[in-house]
Amino acid sequence: MMRRTLGFLILSIWFSAPASAAKSILNASYDVTREFYGEYNPFFVKYWRDKTGETLTIQQSHGGSSKQARAVIDGLEADVVTMNQPTDIDVLYERGGLVAKDWRSRFPNNSAPYSSPIVFLVRKGNPKTIKDWSDLIKNDVKPIIPNPKTSGNGRYSYLAAWGYAYGKNRQEAEARDYVKELFWRVPVLDTGGRAATTTFVERDIGDVLLTFENEVNLIARKINPNDFDVVIPSVSIAADAPVAVVEKVVDRKGTRQIAEAYLRQLWSDDAQRLIAKHYFRPNSPTIAEETRSFFPPIKLLTVEEIAGSWADAYKKHFANGGIFDQIYAR
Repeated sequence: MMRRTLGFLILSIWFSAPASAAKSILNASYDVTREFYGEYNPFFVKYWRDKTGETLTIQQSHGGSSKQARAVIDGLEADVVTMNQPTDIDVLYERGGLVAKDWRSRFPNNSAPYSSPIVFLVRKGNPKTIKDWSDLIKNDVKPIIPNPKTSGNGRYSYLAAWGYAYGKNRQEAEARDYVKELFWRVPVLDTGGRAATTTFVERDIGDVLLTFENEVNLIARKINPNDFDVVIPSVSIAADAPVAVVEKVVDRKGTRQIAEAYLRQLWSDDAQRLIAKHYFRPNSPTIAEETRSFFPPIKLLTVEEIAGSWADAYKKHFANGGIFDQIYAR
């Protein structure tokens, strides 16, 4: 089967303005925001030049959200972080005060400019007739999900699956059995979301990919429209994507004003429309209403409803010896 390659999507760093620019910031982000920031960065460069007369260079780094957080802790000089779950920003405060303790209150919507729930991508024509979570463990279906131990994408998928199964009869044993069966069917447990996409799309492994809504729409509508279909399950998880300024880096580099403006502009109407264009759900009520036809309705559970809090979820499910380790032990 002929496919357009995803190779152009796996570049880890690019530049949005000439390298000779006097000032530069680095955005450390997660896997599936490459295309959005590839368009947002020139948008902000123009905004900043029009406002200040300065030419700005924006560097972009991508990887699994948790791996990116570790890279910043280990010395990656990111001015801002744009992650897919709050724990990957919390840890930056906990490990040396790299971000502000109150980072959630620095921008609207708990500092999350958009969200993207977990949905399904299937082969064209949906040959395994996958319509909802229950179909992922029927017959010989092989789901593709990244590792919840290393990937925010994987953790959201795991928690969405747990929330679906637990919600049927409010029995934890049933939820545990369901996620055990689900992950035992995963043939390749990739470390990040984009790696899982490559496994499914380019390597032809698996029958259904669980990933963020923007990723499946990017593939099914733009990259491989003849090869894949999108399936919206009956329920999923509200996956807000938070952002923060890396305090110690911007203070050392003198880039605080730029970094704060770069993140603040994500809530501008034009940026929120750009967010919707890339199939993320905008968190501005005005633009969410304006673009609601882009996004099918879906019942969304919160992490708090499923697990109490992110801290509770991590301790119970993803920490060493947690439920995921217990169910996945071969």
